[in-house]
Order: sequence, then structure tokens, then C-alpha cells
Amino acid sequence: MLIDRKLLYIYMICCEQVFFKLRQLNSLFKVNTEMNELIEKAKKIKCLICDVDGVLTDGLLYVDNFGNELKAFHVQDGMGLKLLMAAGIEVAIITTSVNAVIDHRMKQLGILHYYTGQVDKRDAFAQLKQRLGFDYTEFAYVGDDLPDLPIIQQVGLGVAVANAVPQVKEFAIWQTEQTGGRGAVREVCELILNAQNKQEIALTRYLIS
Repeated sequence: MLIDRKLLYIYMICCEQVFFKLRQLNSLFKVNTEMNELIEKAKKIKCLICDVDGVLTDGLLYVDNFGNELKAFHVQDGMGLKLLMAAGIEVAIITTSVNAVIDHRMKQLGILHYYTGQVDKRDAFAQLKQRLGFDYTEFAYVGDDLPDLPIIQQVGLGVAVANAVPQVKEFAIWQTEQTGGRGAVREVCELILNAQNKQEIALTRYLIS
């Protein structure tokens, strides 16, 4: 039986369109599944841990004429951390750096749990975990470079900032859209607050009743 070429062409086009739609639906399902898994992990978070250089800062080192090292922090990241603490979520800092600027910034934000000069960050994390008594799944960690990998692999929610090295992105569960020192930490704070429905609690002092 002869097959009309025009009908065959139309049939092939239809099959291609159906296949394309199926691929779209499969991709959409995968994205929705991954987002749901991310939200479930964020719901459990009781403590957010951040690195400093490359996460709370842009990773650049500014040195004045006297050899003093300066750092630039983003105010929106700071506000995000304050909102978390207002909602009853602990905030901690673990960094390899030792700098008076870090001490000053932590006091400004009211962050009590911060560890500086940590060559092996696992030691500080172990101390923090023992102090707070939380499970591994109840910690989130935001990092950008190799010293952050050991903790990112242990916690329930490991996050890589957009400017993180490939190895950190590989092991992180989620990656921010913004780079370190440019609002990346605020993204993580918003994720946790939204997942736990604590936006209103965190915003209470800023809303007009």
C-alpha cells in the first residue's frame, strides 16, 4: 500500500511535537520534584552557618597603606540574618580568617556563634553542634571554596553561592543566583523563612499593625 508523502510528513511532525512536549513535561516534573525536596530540607533548618570571605563578602581583600585588611559586607545579607534570628533560627559563622572587622560585624548583627581562624572547619562545626544539640539535618551551610566542603557534605542543606568553585557547586544541594557579598546569603535566609512560614514573625517589627 502506498503511503501519501504529505500525510507521512504531517505524522512525523506531530510525533516530533509530542516528543518535545513530553520532554518539557519531564523537565518540569524534575524541577518541581527538586524544588519540593529543597523546601522539605529548608523546613528542618534550625541553624544557618555562613563562611565570610566569598560568602558574606565578595571575596576581594582590600588593604590600606598601613597593611590593614578591610572587608565589605552587604546590608541586605545582614538584614536577612537578623530576620532569621528574629524568627528563632540560630545563625553562626565559621571562617578561616582572623580580622577585627569580622568581630565588629558580628557584634553589629548580634551573632553570638562565630568561629574565626578555623583551618579545619570541622572542629568548629563539632563544637557548635554539641553546643546547640541539633541534628545534622537541622543545619544549613553556605560556602564558596574548598575549606567549606567538609561541612557542606555533612549538613542537611548545603548551599553554594554563585561564585563558588566547581567542587563546592558539585556537592551543594542548592546554588544561589547572587554571588557572595551581593545578596546570596539573603536568598538563603528568604528560602528558609518561606519554607517554614515564618516571614510574618520575622517581619513583625517592620510591619504597621
